[in-house]
Amino acid sequence: MGTAFLLLSVFLACAVEAVEALTIVLAVGITRGWRPALQGVAAGLLLLAVVVAALGPALTVLPLKALRLVVGGLLLTFGLQWIRKAILRASGYKDLRDEAAAYRRQIAAAEQATATKKPLVDDWYAFTLSFKGVTLEGLEVAFIALTFGANQHDIPLAALAAVAAVLVVAAAGAVLKAPLARVPENTMKFAVGVMLTGFGIFWGAEGAGADWPGGDAALPVVVAYVLAVATAATWLLRRRRAA
Repeated sequence: MGTAFLLLSVFLACAVEAVEALTIVLAVGITRGWRPALQGVAAGLLLLAVVVAALGPALTVLPLKALRLVVGGLLLTFGLQWIRKAILRASGYKDLRDEAAAYRRQIAAAEQATATKKPLVDDWYAFTLSFKGVTLEGLEVAFIALTFGANQHDIPLAALAAVAAVLVVAAAGAVLKAPLARVPENTMKFAVGVMLTGFGIFWGAEGAGADWPGGDAALPVVVAYVLAVATAATWLLRRRRAA
């Protein structure tokens, strides 16, 4: 059960980040040219590979309780941020993220920017924008994969789920050559926020010395509780806004 939740959480979280990176790369590639855009993607992936190679082995040598306490706290903080934004969007207090609108904004900005040539790069603006998009979103992918994998002592499995999510999104973008506007990104963020928060509570408590009734079987119960609280908060805010 823990492995299934791990794979699902990593896949969904990484897919969300990949969709946002895809929107940036598509806008740059179509507007400014694919060569500098793909050069930026390659540079970003290279940097991420270095980060993963450096941090992955370091995480595996930490004592399990200390690792779970640290990772649980980080996931809890990260997950609560996702849930907060998802609840505000679902209740109408925050605009839903629109990938099509984000794509149009990126297109407009790319069309207005001037091209500057650098060694090996014909368009520095296109290169740096793609690089930043891949790096920033990719760091979140790496963080999720490393923390989940290290805590379960199975970084390769978590990495496989992350790579699968990125490849699925990249393949869809290559075929459609358009932002994935129909992907229920806000719903996915809500689900990921619930899962990250649930894992954070579960692992953080174990790291602090608590013993869950039933061991790993308690994890789905914790996630279900977080989902119930988040759903109730959304319902209450919707009623408040309607009133």
